[in-house]
Amino acid sequence: MNSEIQYRSPEEITECQQAKLREALVYLQARSPFYRSLFAKERIPVEKIKTIEDLRLLPTTTKADLQSRNKDFMCVPQEDIIDIVTTSGTLGQPVFFGLTENDLRRLAYNERLSFETAGLAKTDVMQLMTTIDRRFMAGLAYFMGARELGMSVCRVGNGIPELQWDTINRIKPTVAMVVPSFVCKLIDYAKQAGIDVTQSSLKKIICIGESLRNPDYTLNTLGRIIHGEWPGLKMFSTYASTEMQFSFTECEAGKGGHHQPELIIVEFLDAGGNPVKEGEEGEVTITSLGVEGMPLLRFRTGDIVYHTTAPCACGRNTLRVSNVTGRKGQMIKFKGTTLYPPALYEVMDNIPEAVNYVIEVSHNNLGTDEILIRVGAHKPSEQLEKHIKDIFRSKIRVAPAIVFELAEAIHAIQYPPAGRKQIKFIDRRTGNS
Repeated sequence: MNSEIQYRSPEEITECQQAKLREALVYLQARSPFYRSLFAKERIPVEKIKTIEDLRLLPTTTKADLQSRNKDFMCVPQEDIIDIVTTSGTLGQPVFFGLTENDLRRLAYNERLSFETAGLAKTDVMQLMTTIDRRFMAGLAYFMGARELGMSVCRVGNGIPELQWDTINRIKPTVAMVVPSFVCKLIDYAKQAGIDVTQSSLKKIICIGESLRNPDYTLNTLGRIIHGEWPGLKMFSTYASTEMQFSFTECEAGKGGHHQPELIIVEFLDAGGNPVKEGEEGEVTITSLGVEGMPLLRFRTGDIVYHTTAPCACGRNTLRVSNVTGRKGQMIKFKGTTLYPPALYEVMDNIPEAVNYVIEVSHNNLGTDEILIRVGAHKPSEQLEKHIKDIFRSKIRVAPAIVFELAEAIHAIQYPPAGRKQIKFIDRRTGNS
């Protein structure tokens, strides 16, 4: 591992990655049943792949490959597996990943770098507001990364604003790992309990699972709400996934999540598998570096982002990615308009009369997409329905169907007992949410 590589020249970064790529290909050839068969099928000797550009000679790997041949991706015997996790199943059946001792060390190293990118240090105290169980990789990664950096950690878990505030008041954390929409619940509880959030010990939050920023890095509605209600609280976005075994985290500049080049190679591809230019949306496609248990080669994550390679004000020369603008499998074609769920969230999050909501997409009798938004509101009315639809028309040119329900019923859908993440999108086209 070489944490200083992120400050080196682009040429040195590329040289480092290509050396590690060649090692990864040799490892896959020797250890991975899936990739060994792929190399044989494509009739491409791994020694021919010497540069990042050469990767394009190989086909990409998809979520469907992982789901149908999960065990064939494992490169070590079962007795070498220390930790077993799964993906969330957002776009299909969950996929199991096995991590070795070295994989866990790599995960901790990545998160330590992420925390350092956000300006954290050993003197910080972290309140972990995410689950560390339920087969969830990220919670464990955050805990290990904090330990690697030397921070104190208080593992509170998700939910229960009263317990979170009790912990803040007693332990005096300086930073929290949290889903940003939950910060709004912390703010609401503080108002009811007479707590002045600006006087708390919490000065930074590292946010997961939801976007804080627009593609141009300005704060989106959720980000603006938190910033307005909790002035002085510094917010940092981090984007990660189980398949990547990696996270991109913002620095103080807030201009995209930084890449750690010694850990993965990243490509940004269009629907046809071609590289996109900076300023164009592309699907994050990764190649693992240094993973032992289940390394991936040219894996298409389904996450759509923008990227930039311009040097950052923080001094790092690594590429940066925006918040996820959508997921390929969740693309909606509605009345001639192409949409992703985050565009719908952005509208709904800006409607104060909506206590909560769930977005459902289904196929109509013609086989085209339909959108229904189930809204929890204290005072539903035809006027509010019209108001919501008018906002949609002004923002995205089309208006979905709106139905009002009890906010408590919507909350029960959003937070199922065995769930790991808040559910705001349900895809009836495939049966997945």
